[in-house]
Amino acid sequence: MDIGDILALCKRRGFIWPSYEIYGGVAGMYDYGPNGTAMKNDIIGSWRRLYLIGEGFVEIDSNTIGPEAVFKASGHLDEFSDAIVTCQGCEQSFRADHLVDGMHPNPDSLSLDELQAVLIENGVVCPDCNGKLSDVGEFNLMFKTVIGPGSGRVGYLRPETAQGIFVNYPNLLWFVRGRLPFGTIQVGKGYRNEISPRQGVIRLREFNMMEAELFIDPKDKTWPRFDDIADQKLSLVPQDGIERTVTVKEAVEEGIIANQALAYFVWLTRRFLVGVGVDPSRLRFRQHLSTEMAHYACDCWDAEVELAIGWTEIVGIADRGCWDLSSHADHSKTDMSFFRKFDEPVEMEVDRIRVNFKSLGPRFKGQAKSIATALEAGDPSDVIDGIITVTVDGVDHKVNSDCFEVIRVRDKVTGERFIPHIIEPSYGLDRIIYTCLEHAYCKDGEGYIALKLAPSVAPIKVGVFPLMGKDGLDDMAQDIDRSLRDLGIRTSYDDSGSIGRRYARMDEVGTPWCVTVDYDSLQDGTVTIRYRDTKEQTRIPSSDVPSRVSTMLREGLLTWADPLSINK
Repeated sequence: MDIGDILALCKRRGFIWPSYEIYGGVAGMYDYGPNGTAMKNDIIGSWRRLYLIGEGFVEIDSNTIGPEAVFKASGHLDEFSDAIVTCQGCEQSFRADHLVDGMHPNPDSLSLDELQAVLIENGVVCPDCNGKLSDVGEFNLMFKTVIGPGSGRVGYLRPETAQGIFVNYPNLLWFVRGRLPFGTIQVGKGYRNEISPRQGVIRLREFNMMEAELFIDPKDKTWPRFDDIADQKLSLVPQDGIERTVTVKEAVEEGIIANQALAYFVWLTRRFLVGVGVDPSRLRFRQHLSTEMAHYACDCWDAEVELAIGWTEIVGIADRGCWDLSSHADHSKTDMSFFRKFDEPVEMEVDRIRVNFKSLGPRFKGQAKSIATALEAGDPSDVIDGIITVTVDGVDHKVNSDCFEVIRVRDKVTGERFIPHIIEPSYGLDRIIYTCLEHAYCKDGEGYIALKLAPSVAPIKVGVFPLMGKDGLDDMAQDIDRSLRDLGIRTSYDDSGSIGRRYARMDEVGTPWCVTVDYDSLQDGTVTIRYRDTKEQTRIPSSDVPSRVSTMLREGLLTWADPLSINK
């Protein structure tokens, strides 16, 4: 199978079209046609039901443009780069790690110097003109813009949806009434100025993401439903590179996956992907090597699928630790902590700030009392290089260490503050859609093509055909079509061409069932229902079509409100 065959079908049948094609197109940009949009919305709907209803997460929708300070704090300004080389002849640019595919088992793990060495050792030249390549450098992938007229304020298109959730953590914590753990999801666009997009929709400059962020106590990364799925099996490739199949429980007990929460969401990801049509025999989870781990992650697993182009990441499940909230707290001077209240006060040694009034009074005069109160309520961990900043009446005051000292005392405390950790399953929606299409693609020896899509994501659920578009057959077929639509079931009414051609059109877009009204239908009230995967045809009363299709949809769909239903 070739990726070109899939993309040709996608264009022909209205799944995916090249963006701006009448102007020559833009690399790394695609549009979704009517069938692609329907399939995309079904996948999003299934994912939402899994997280919002199944796991009790909440959803937000944040801006796609952010000020520079956000991405300085997130690390994207400093860390979000790919290795680039440029041809000194034709001046085309390429990702260095792409040029060494097949020359190293994991090019993503190589440093710039290591990539440079592999390129030189293998005599790699420009793939377009055989010209000499520049030395390997770094290229930041974010799209830069200006917010407002004139010089304005520097901003960037977001490279991920996650930061919109992190900066809203104080609002979210208030919304969930100050409890942990809690989860938030977001669906939306991300933007990455890829150096050399390739492989169709696998690498895009504008793409769709579905991200979930679980805020969790770092001292308690258990998960309440873990025992329910503990015996489910996962195909894992840990850092040692040896693929193995183990239960979720074994993965945690043997230290392959760090904690229950991370393991649960690895399993939940598998459950979702299989539910929307990913072939489980071509799905595995690979742990990131330490050399390829993102700057924010303390552990990360990729859901990888086998495609015509090889094993490809479509979801990343990361334990981001407290990196994000801590960094935003430092840069924005906003409290991103959580207060854990003890069942009873506990006597323990704690650090306190003690004010030196002899120095503080003369320096701050009339404001000394207010500043002293702010100092005594302050957190000693905020002291940096002997200076602490306190805010009084909306004004920041830098206080030097000659005005205070940090002392250790024994005191009864009612609780403690900490920065929550974050477990993040991040889903690449476009890659998931493409994977479902490729894994569903079937072509027989005579060139007949069918997409065996899961009913949950098939863009058209039922084709409705009158044998002829006259003699009342069309009226009966239109009545059936309307009864299905009234139930919210997407249909395609078609009265043109032979029945065989109509079946072929429906098979190519993955329609699970077709209903045909013929002349016998006018006599006995029965119609033919055809099943895509088996080609079996049976007669049923026309009045039974809505309930029969609804039942088949329920049986074909997982019960998304209950993530454990896959076991039943």
